[in-house]
Amino acid sequence: MAGQKTVLVVGGGISGITAAVEAAEAGCKVILVERLPYLGGRVAQLNKYFPKLCPPTCGLEINFRRIRRNPDITVYTLAEVERIAGKPGAYTASIKISPRYVEDHTATSKCVEDCPVEIPNDFNYGMDKTKAVSLPYEMAYPMNLVANGDALNKVKDTPGFKSFVESCTKKGIRIDLEAKAETIDVEVDSVVWATGWRPYDATKLEKLGFGTCANVITNVMMERLAAANGPTRGEIVRPSDGKKVNNLAFVQCAGSRDRNHLPYCSSICCLASLKQATYLRDYNPEAQAQIFYIDLRAHGRFEFFFDRVTKDDKIILTKGKIVNVTEDPVTKDVILEGEDILSGQKIRRTFDMAVLATGMQPNTSVEKIPGPGVTYDDFGFVVSATGIHGAGVTKRPMDVGTCLQDATGAALKALQDTVGR
Repeated sequence: MAGQKTVLVVGGGISGITAAVEAAEAGCKVILVERLPYLGGRVAQLNKYFPKLCPPTCGLEINFRRIRRNPDITVYTLAEVERIAGKPGAYTASIKISPRYVEDHTATSKCVEDCPVEIPNDFNYGMDKTKAVSLPYEMAYPMNLVANGDALNKVKDTPGFKSFVESCTKKGIRIDLEAKAETIDVEVDSVVWATGWRPYDATKLEKLGFGTCANVITNVMMERLAAANGPTRGEIVRPSDGKKVNNLAFVQCAGSRDRNHLPYCSSICCLASLKQATYLRDYNPEAQAQIFYIDLRAHGRFEFFFDRVTKDDKIILTKGKIVNVTEDPVTKDVILEGEDILSGQKIRRTFDMAVLATGMQPNTSVEKIPGPGVTYDDFGFVVSATGIHGAGVTKRPMDVGTCLQDATGAALKALQDTVGR
């Protein structure tokens, strides 16, 4: 197309995917860059969306299809933007593309089950292990194997690994640990920055037991625990002993609204915990969930979801601040201590397991955009930039639906930047 503009979208989560397909379907060429070996970001790791409680694979699959069918979208995974120079309508971006270390010509991209090396499974937040050569997850896009070069290089001279490589070759799968990263420069008119968020580091919450109590997990881990493709195949059981969870506590604002950690509200944690309480109730109808909260926030259109979930008399809401979580050394039950705000009574209660509702920290709070003219607020969220547009949680905490709307808006702004060059 004569005069066709190019938009660089950085981040392949739901916001980046949305911005990419919207810009491409409006007539732009799009370069979509994602650091992980697959698209989908945090949404791919969810069990269900709220409020409909449907799996995220539905929305992702539709968007993957839109990407596959659109020749104007170029996708680079295992890639990072190292530098952006220039001005709106005339940017040059340097993209470093890391190798996958494996080429799969079988068109099936099935996991290599006889790989002799296992590594922590990042997709499941380290709750289980995966092969060092594998498909990231069942619906991964692109549907290609990826290898952990660091792990495999440690065993590359062993007979077991050499035998494994020979077996792969016979299957049409080539392992190449000598593959090198490459850097390419691209000319683009505008940039959408949608690198998303990370869960707040729960190990910093010393009094809440994460890392010291075997049965204290975080809310993102709970998503994987409840997922059919998660570490327990959807069985909501305790990490310590595999016991079925009958009595589950949710600790809200774990590190959020706290000047020592995240001073702001992440806006979706209350709804996420309500949703996760339904996971437990669906899995084990006899189970009870108790949510300890400072303020329950179900903003805007989600009030009906709050009403629906809280009608369940086995989902108990307690306005109170949990200040200490310890472990019974014999049973590995978790003991929560705090204060019931409404009654004024001290809380000391025992549960099978506890879930910490940690907040959303923008990745831009740790890794700044390597381009000109970007400003941030005190928490690292993108405030403004000319020609480089933040999208989704890069700008503020958002639920998935709001991310879709915001990313569409960012794509429109990117199109306006290119007009009249």
